[in-house]
Amino acid sequence: MFFVGAWMLASALLAATPAMAEIRIIQSPGGEVGPFLDLFEQVRESGERVVIDGPCLSACTLVLSIVPGERICVTKRAILGFHAARSVDRRGRFYAEPEASDAVLQAYPPGPVRNWISRHGGLSSRLLLLKGRDLAAIYPRCR
Repeated sequence: MFFVGAWMLASALLAATPAMAEIRIIQSPGGEVGPFLDLFEQVRESGERVVIDGPCLSACTLVLSIVPGERICVTKRAILGFHAARSVDRRGRFYAEPEASDAVLQAYPPGPVRNWISRHGGLSSRLLLLKGRDLAAIYPRCR
Protein backbone atom coordinates (compact mmCIF):
# COMPACT_ATOMS: atom_id res chain seq x y z
CA MET A 1 0.00 0.00 0.00
CA PHE A 2 2.89 2.40 0.69
CA PHE A 3 4.04 2.16 -2.91
CA VAL A 4 0.56 2.97 -4.25
CA GLY A 5 0.62 6.03 -1.99
CA ALA A 6 4.02 6.94 -3.39
CA TRP A 7 2.60 6.63 -6.91
CA MET A 8 -0.26 8.92 -5.94
CA LEU A 9 2.28 11.41 -4.59
CA ALA A 10 4.29 11.11 -7.79
CA SER A 11 1.10 11.80 -9.70
CA ALA A 12 0.55 15.02 -7.77
CA LEU A 13 4.15 16.06 -8.33
CA LEU A 14 3.86 15.45 -12.07
CA ALA A 15 0.97 17.86 -12.26
CA ALA A 16 2.79 20.51 -10.21
CA THR A 17 6.34 20.51 -11.57
CA PRO A 18 8.06 20.69 -14.96
CA ALA A 19 8.64 17.38 -16.73
CA MET A 20 11.40 15.20 -15.31
CA ALA A 21 13.56 12.93 -17.45
CA GLU A 22 11.94 9.66 -16.37
CA ILE A 23 9.58 7.80 -14.07
CA ARG A 24 11.11 4.72 -12.45
CA ILE A 25 8.97 1.79 -11.32
CA ILE A 26 10.98 0.07 -8.60
CA GLN A 27 8.31 -2.13 -7.01
CA SER A 28 4.56 -2.08 -7.51
CA PRO A 29 2.24 -4.85 -6.35
CA GLY A 30 -0.60 -3.25 -8.30
CA GLY A 31 -3.87 -2.26 -6.70
CA GLU A 32 -7.03 -0.56 -7.85
CA VAL A 33 -7.04 0.18 -11.55
CA GLY A 34 -8.34 3.78 -11.39
CA PRO A 35 -5.32 5.45 -9.73
CA PHE A 36 -2.94 3.66 -12.09
CA LEU A 37 -4.91 4.79 -15.14
CA ASP A 38 -4.86 8.38 -13.88
CA LEU A 39 -1.14 8.30 -13.14
CA PHE A 40 -0.14 6.72 -16.45
CA GLU A 41 -2.32 9.21 -18.36
CA GLN A 42 -0.33 12.00 -16.69
CA VAL A 43 2.94 10.26 -17.50
CA ARG A 44 1.87 9.88 -21.13
CA GLU A 45 1.00 13.57 -21.34
CA SER A 46 4.28 14.58 -19.67
CA GLY A 47 6.39 12.98 -22.39
CA GLU A 48 8.55 11.27 -19.78
CA ARG A 49 10.19 7.91 -20.24
CA VAL A 50 9.19 5.00 -17.99
CA VAL A 51 11.96 2.81 -16.58
CA ILE A 52 10.68 -0.51 -15.24
CA ASP A 53 13.33 -1.44 -12.67
CA GLY A 54 11.63 -4.10 -10.56
CA PRO A 55 8.28 -5.86 -10.18
CA CYS A 56 5.37 -4.13 -11.94
CA LEU A 57 2.43 -6.38 -11.16
CA SER A 58 -1.28 -6.43 -11.84
CA ALA A 59 -2.71 -2.91 -12.44
CA CYS A 60 0.83 -1.54 -12.79
CA THR A 61 1.14 -3.36 -16.14
CA LEU A 62 -1.47 -0.96 -17.55
CA VAL A 63 1.52 1.31 -18.18
CA LEU A 64 1.99 -0.78 -21.34
CA SER A 65 -1.49 0.22 -22.52
CA ILE A 66 -1.17 3.94 -21.91
CA VAL A 67 2.44 5.09 -22.28
CA PRO A 68 3.82 4.68 -25.83
CA GLY A 69 6.08 1.64 -26.10
CA GLU A 70 9.00 3.67 -27.43
CA ARG A 71 9.07 5.52 -24.08
CA ILE A 72 9.27 2.32 -21.99
CA CYS A 73 12.50 0.50 -21.17
CA VAL A 74 13.36 -2.31 -18.76
CA THR A 75 16.31 -3.18 -16.54
CA LYS A 76 17.58 -6.64 -15.59
CA ARG A 77 15.40 -6.42 -12.44
CA ALA A 78 12.16 -5.73 -14.36
CA ILE A 79 9.27 -8.17 -13.98
CA LEU A 80 5.78 -7.72 -15.40
CA GLY A 81 3.03 -9.71 -13.67
CA PHE A 82 -0.31 -10.32 -15.40
CA HIS A 83 -3.52 -11.93 -14.14
CA ALA A 84 -7.23 -11.86 -14.90
CA ALA A 85 -9.36 -8.99 -13.66
CA ARG A 86 -11.18 -9.59 -10.43
CA SER A 87 -13.40 -7.74 -8.00
CA VAL A 88 -14.11 -8.06 -4.31
CA ASP A 89 -17.60 -8.50 -2.89
CA ARG A 90 -18.88 -7.01 0.37
CA ARG A 91 -17.61 -10.03 2.30
CA GLY A 92 -14.08 -9.61 0.94
CA ARG A 93 -14.28 -12.54 -1.46
CA PHE A 94 -12.67 -12.24 -4.88
CA TYR A 95 -14.58 -13.14 -7.99
CA ALA A 96 -13.60 -13.26 -11.65
CA GLU A 97 -14.50 -10.53 -14.11
CA PRO A 98 -14.20 -12.27 -17.52
CA GLU A 99 -15.40 -9.29 -19.58
CA ALA A 100 -12.97 -6.96 -17.80
CA SER A 101 -10.16 -9.50 -18.35
CA ASP A 102 -10.91 -9.52 -22.09
CA ALA A 103 -10.89 -5.71 -22.14
CA VAL A 104 -7.55 -5.59 -20.31
CA LEU A 105 -5.98 -8.08 -22.70
CA GLN A 106 -7.21 -6.08 -25.70
CA ALA A 107 -5.85 -2.87 -24.14
CA TYR A 108 -2.28 -4.19 -24.20
CA PRO A 109 -0.45 -3.26 -27.38
CA PRO A 110 -1.07 -5.74 -30.18
CA GLY A 111 1.76 -8.11 -30.83
CA PRO A 112 4.44 -9.38 -28.47
CA VAL A 113 2.83 -8.78 -25.05
CA ARG A 114 -0.57 -10.17 -26.00
CA ASN A 115 1.08 -13.07 -27.83
CA TRP A 116 3.27 -13.87 -24.81
CA ILE A 117 0.22 -13.87 -22.51
CA SER A 118 -1.67 -16.14 -24.91
CA ARG A 119 1.27 -18.55 -25.26
CA HIS A 120 1.39 -18.83 -21.45
CA GLY A 121 -2.27 -19.76 -21.00
CA GLY A 122 -3.98 -16.36 -21.13
CA LEU A 123 -5.16 -14.22 -18.24
CA SER A 124 -6.35 -16.31 -15.30
CA SER A 125 -6.17 -16.22 -11.51
CA ARG A 126 -2.57 -17.44 -11.83
CA LEU A 127 0.04 -14.67 -12.00
CA LEU A 128 2.08 -14.81 -15.22
CA LEU A 129 5.57 -13.32 -14.86
CA LEU A 130 7.25 -11.83 -17.92
CA LYS A 131 10.93 -11.20 -17.21
CA GLY A 132 14.50 -11.77 -18.36
CA ARG A 133 15.14 -12.57 -22.00
CA ASP A 134 11.44 -12.78 -22.85
CA LEU A 135 10.88 -9.26 -21.55
CA ALA A 136 14.08 -7.88 -23.12
CA ALA A 137 12.91 -9.26 -26.49
CA ILE A 138 9.83 -7.02 -26.26
CA TYR A 139 11.08 -3.83 -24.57
CA PRO A 140 14.58 -2.36 -24.87
CA ARG A 141 17.05 -2.41 -22.01
CA CYS A 142 17.40 0.98 -20.35
CA ARG A 143 20.61 2.85 -21.07
